[in-house]
Amino acid sequence: MSPDRRSVVITGIGPVTASGIGVDALSAGLRSRRSPVADVTRFDATPFRSHMAAEIPDFEPEAYMEAKQARRLDRFVQFSLAGARLAMEDASLDADAVDPTRAAIEMGSAMGGIAHAEDELRKYLSGGARTIDPRLATTTFAGAASCHVAIQYGFTGPNTTNAMSCAAGAIAIGNAARLIRDGVADVAIAGGVDAPLAPVCYGAFSSIRAMSTRNDDPAASCRPFDKDRDGFVMGEGACIFVLEAFEHARARGARMYAEVRGYGTNNDAYHMAAPRPDGSRAAACILAAIESAGLAPSDVGHVNAHGSSTALNDSTETKAIRAALGEHAARVPVTGTKPYHGHALGASGAMEAAIACLTMRDGWIPPTLNLLEPGVGCDLDYVTGAGRDGTYRAVLSNSFGFGGINAVLLLTAPSELH
Repeated sequence: MSPDRRSVVITGIGPVTASGIGVDALSAGLRSRRSPVADVTRFDATPFRSHMAAEIPDFEPEAYMEAKQARRLDRFVQFSLAGARLAMEDASLDADAVDPTRAAIEMGSAMGGIAHAEDELRKYLSGGARTIDPRLATTTFAGAASCHVAIQYGFTGPNTTNAMSCAAGAIAIGNAARLIRDGVADVAIAGGVDAPLAPVCYGAFSSIRAMSTRNDDPAASCRPFDKDRDGFVMGEGACIFVLEAFEHARARGARMYAEVRGYGTNNDAYHMAAPRPDGSRAAACILAAIESAGLAPSDVGHVNAHGSSTALNDSTETKAIRAALGEHAARVPVTGTKPYHGHALGASGAMEAAIACLTMRDGWIPPTLNLLEPGVGCDLDYVTGAGRDGTYRAVLSNSFGFGGINAVLLLTAPSELH
């Protein structure tokens, strides 16, 4: 595509995931072909039907911010700042060299600082009003993520955090790309973050029977598209990107992972927890992303699926991919990567977009872990085993969330810009 279109490129990636923190660690985690899902350690999960999660046990916030600052912040904001710093460093972007009025922040978080809020409620119930942390109001609202990132770098352009469930991270990236494409910004920090591993939040999802109960084998519990899938596995973390206008990135000699070439979002208007059964709105969202990129369904080389490992989602997503891509769907390799990072709610779409970038960079699709036999209605070319080598120049990254929210990114290799 000609750079005259105000193309938007990804120049930095900052993953904070259960499979690895930083691009190299995430890449190594994918290559290990092992799921980090294990028993919950952050609280006692035994009262619930589900007992496992994709935790990040080795996250040390002091490695990314001052210890005093870390103590003041909720874990989800710590993740945000860590991911932003990793992305800025990965992009070799000096904040002082950026026009702050032309730099935007776009974040997504489904649950915000819910873990901190739960902690403070327990203190209140045991000790009364005097025990409430005065910082609670400014540390738990979802917008704290983008606001702290803006303050950290002094970026004064548009600043938004959306809370659109499991599609929030993908929506943030799509919105940031639009700001740059429309000429409102030259640079954006964008992505998703969630730290939902707190007993009430976790218990709520367990109570609606949305999560896997394969407690005797946690590493095998997240199994997208498999006939024995029985629910998602909750995760935590963040993945933050540096997006730039192509001209801005080229002028400073930046390395480019991918172009954010297409984006679509809509909603099912059907149910708060179940997808529209025929997958028609998800299919329309996929087509919107393809059409906004100026491409055809036959141009899609790979799909990083939402693949939540739930009975309804995986078969419905398969319908949507088939409806959107037509006959080409049978030839497109599909992978679900949540076994590597869990369903980190608002962060998942951003994590999966990062993996899509690595797929194009490395020419390798990570396998869908734990997929032994596809379930009924799951009949696409799912990548399993050792993964798959190849050249992938256009990749779809699907994100479908509670409330019927759909968001799809279409990423293309940077070579397509020339």
